[in-house]
Amino acid sequence: MKTIIIERDLEKIIQKYSNFGKVIIIYGARQVGKTTIIQKILKGKKNILHLNCDNPTIASSLSDTNLNELKLIIGNHKYVFIDEAQRVKNIGISLKLIHDNMKEVNLFVSGSSSLELANKINEPLTGRKFELRLSPFSMSELYHSDGYLNLKSNLNHHIVYGLYPEIVTNPQLAQTNLINLTSSYLYKDVFEFQKIRKPEIIIKLLKALALQIGSEVSFNELARLIGVSKDTIATYIQLLEQAFVIYRIPSFSKNLRTELRNSRKVYFWDTGIRNALINNFNPIDERPDRGALWENFVINEIIKRNQNTDKIAEYYFWRTTRQQEVDFIVDTDNSLFAYEMKWNSTKKAKFPKPFVNNYPNAKVEIIKPSNFLEFILKD
Repeated sequence: MKTIIIERDLEKIIQKYSNFGKVIIIYGARQVGKTTIIQKILKGKKNILHLNCDNPTIASSLSDTNLNELKLIIGNHKYVFIDEAQRVKNIGISLKLIHDNMKEVNLFVSGSSSLELANKINEPLTGRKFELRLSPFSMSELYHSDGYLNLKSNLNHHIVYGLYPEIVTNPQLAQTNLINLTSSYLYKDVFEFQKIRKPEIIIKLLKALALQIGSEVSFNELARLIGVSKDTIATYIQLLEQAFVIYRIPSFSKNLRTELRNSRKVYFWDTGIRNALINNFNPIDERPDRGALWENFVINEIIKRNQNTDKIAEYYFWRTTRQQEVDFIVDTDNSLFAYEMKWNSTKKAKFPKPFVNNYPNAKVEIIKPSNFLEFILKD
């Protein structure tokens, strides 16, 4: 079978940052291609050491170690790739020792969650690291691989099945592979690191969140629905965010007293994962949730475009007490961009007058299937 090679946009940024003599840390969910992208960057280099910390022996050897032992582990290798580094106890100290005392060593680190890794490295590696996020494939990446017409014809499939590399490259096994991912593998770090006693609560929570995409999320309501405390819901949502399964978007409020100030929405980093959780792979035109699914998919692509071009942005939704709303707001470079997502390309849509009047400098755009690819692929 022919191997499908899809170039990752983030590769250029990693290459750029690797010239500054700092530790390169790549975060991302399991199976998004972190190992592949780092191996590609290191291809052709000499003296490479790949330490996969899913191996307990390797993880243990890098834990609570001293400089002399680290020198023995690394030997004369000039490029060191520490994979799944969140499994190493006190990994930040080990990375600091290598960075500060072995100047000839180029360090690349991957983590399938920020559950433990972020807490372990922030203080020891202050000023010594670059952190980047790798997400599932973007539509831009598929465009450069497949071309515009293929991308257009496969859009509905991608919305339903998502853009995990294994799903895109093996579409005939998409449903099976997604179900396997969501059975527990995607949350492996959550279960192991946090010693979750009742993992079924996380699955119930994810299913509840999957049915609420595009809507405001109430921790109190979720707590009543699942039968746990509000604090437990808040903790589990934070853990799932750190495992790159979901993310929160807060409400945007600056000018109007009627703007919601403390609300949030929850979206899934991949719509295929979301659909697998509710076991619904029906075509998008046949789905009652097509509007919310479309909204989630487009927001993912906007965020990925910013991540993959190293653009810093903050993300919000806007709503008033009178239920006037804007789906998605991007605040970047002192500019405000507002987006409404509409699946029905023939349906007229407009932005609420209170938003337009109070944020006259905001650039507004309605995104439909008919203009989506042109929008997301523009420079």
